[in-house]
Amino acid sequence: MDEKHIHWDYYRTALAVLEEGSLSGAARALGLTQPTVGRHIEALEQALGTSLFVRNQSGLSPTIAALALKPYAESLRAIESALLRSVSAEANEVRGTVRITASEVMGVEILPAILADLRQTCPELSIELQTSNLTQDLLKRDADIAVRMTEPLQDALIARRAGTISLGFFAHAGYLARHGVPADMQALKGHSVIGFDRELPYIRALQKRFPFIQRADFSLRADSDLVQFAATRNGYGIGVCQLGLASRDPQLQRVLAKEFQIDIPVWVVMHEDLRSSQRYKTTFDHLVIALQALLGKA
Repeated sequence: MDEKHIHWDYYRTALAVLEEGSLSGAARALGLTQPTVGRHIEALEQALGTSLFVRNQSGLSPTIAALALKPYAESLRAIESALLRSVSAEANEVRGTVRITASEVMGVEILPAILADLRQTCPELSIELQTSNLTQDLLKRDADIAVRMTEPLQDALIARRAGTISLGFFAHAGYLARHGVPADMQALKGHSVIGFDRELPYIRALQKRFPFIQRADFSLRADSDLVQFAATRNGYGIGVCQLGLASRDPQLQRVLAKEFQIDIPVWVVMHEDLRSSQRYKTTFDHLVIALQALLGKA
């Protein structure tokens, strides 16, 4: 088989095996039979002239060639998804699919109510909501619209400021009753503090402003903001929460308010090529207006 004419299905199958770790897992994810998945992998390996997977006791291990292939297969999948969304409705009608990406907390605690309102006015509109704290590339069409906590710099993106989210230290009333309220930042050393695990770029930027925030000082480490929020609400210790979300729970009390507050701007972003499509424009405008009403226009 000429490698220039390898069917996309084979790359999609290889990506599923990479993500699932086995032929059977990939078959379930793709809705195929296991023999079909095996044939796809075998055909792709023959076309590329290299092995992609090695069998072991736990399933299949990817070779270096398979790992090198993965980002390109992910790009193909994103492009296919974007193509399907782009032809799923007429440009002047509010119907079809819009893919939105947002942080975990934004996607779970804030956007569902906003999107429910959008659904009431646009019943033929379908939403794909991706929650991740990693920034998705709108230029590569990994998503159509993003709700971000950093201002985009690319000229090809349309961005609207949608307010500000403020963060502070909070703890459950039961935890504070047992351990007391810290008098100052130095007193945090004697408390259970909830924080991050990996030092991602935005964490390193935060540490420059607040150098006392160090991974080694945390009693519970998790990269998921939802896990940190849940641990704080359940009395594990002192964690960083959005002021607006913490106010919903009367058992959460703010500590060290004068010493620690982070104000993060919120932006709604989309590629400029989408502004002529009514479903993207309607979704974009709805997000901006609703978030500004909730967060303020600061």
